[in-house]
Amino acid sequence: MTWLAIALGLVAVVPAAAWWMQDRLVFFPQPLAGTPLPDDAQSLEVVAADGTVLRGWIRVAPNAPAPLILYFGGNAEEVSGTLADRRWPRGWSVAALNYRGYGASEGEPGEKAMQADAVALFDAMAGREDVDARRIVAFGRSLGAGVAVALAAERPVAAVVLASPYDSLVAVGRTHYPFLPVSLALRHRFDAAALAPSLRVPLLAIVAERDPVVPVERSRALYDAWGGEKRWKSVPGTDHNTLAVPADLWAELEKFLGPP
Repeated sequence: MTWLAIALGLVAVVPAAAWWMQDRLVFFPQPLAGTPLPDDAQSLEVVAADGTVLRGWIRVAPNAPAPLILYFGGNAEEVSGTLADRRWPRGWSVAALNYRGYGASEGEPGEKAMQADAVALFDAMAGREDVDARRIVAFGRSLGAGVAVALAAERPVAAVVLASPYDSLVAVGRTHYPFLPVSLALRHRFDAAALAPSLRVPLLAIVAERDPVVPVERSRALYDAWGGEKRWKSVPGTDHNTLAVPADLWAELEKFLGPP
């Protein structure tokens, strides 16, 4: 009877602990990395609807008004490192805010807030004189894929680029925690697949050949559900954390976007 009681206790305690700790499993806020940014980078500040101040940067292309890439990073990413990369397509401006609680952004991260913040970022950028509001592309990496898809459902983005995308965090969670009632417990669901069929904008999905974090079948499920024109690119010899290391991702991005 003692062992039965222990087993029953574990059955109750483990899901409860997962419920209380899930934010720490989903979000990994990072401090400012101190990455040196190029000379074309300007500080960016957007005030969210609830008054939270979000901070990041925009790299402004010289051919204003220029098309713009809005970048949404992974769950453990402070975006200055990615913005500093020299391989972004020439002639395109690039902007990114750190999520709430990341970098110098205020607040705490959460699905609804992050999706609303993405809309606020789009609206702020679309109103700039140096941005071609008709050619704003949403680029989401890993967790940011769910943010980018949600933005595409709310605003007229010209295209969507997703690196290591997923259909929903519920589906990914079931892969990693099959012993937990993920579908019942998860608060931050990022259900991109539910939005995908209604989206008609072009999609570029870029995946790692071997991704232990977001299995390829989860990326494929979102890709298959997409309602518009789409392109799939698997980068050989890469995993979740090395997908952007080879030139493949950047070459495919430039080909997909076309000339500025």
